[in-house]
Amino acid sequence: MILARLIGAIVVAVAVPALAQDTSALVQARQAGVIGERFDGYLGHAATASDAVRRQAASINIRRRSLYTGLAQRRGVTVQEVGITAGCELLAGVRTGEIYMLSDGVWRKRQPGQPAAVPDYCG
Repeated sequence: MILARLIGAIVVAVAVPALAQDTSALVQARQAGVIGERFDGYLGHAATASDAVRRQAASINIRRRSLYTGLAQRRGVTVQEVGITAGCELLAGVRTGEIYMLSDGVWRKRQPGQPAAVPDYCG
């Protein structure tokens, strides 16, 4: 499956650099349930965020989209397919107490001792 082949490249190209970009304001916003990972590979706002946090999240999303676009062009797939595949990896990395969104649009909070729920297509 094309999406499965992208996972390794996406983890290295997207997840690690994106996590490294977290500033203390973003870390606090994640811990407070203000922002979180979405199923489509982007950060989302579950609550009203400060302008600084919104700008930082938007900057990360722009970088992610750029990476997804490059991968999509090289692999002959859509940007959305790459984003959703990256989303599987990013959702798997959600820490206890952080929030995340699946394709149903509902924000969930990862509970202690339980992995974050991931869509069936994540395998």
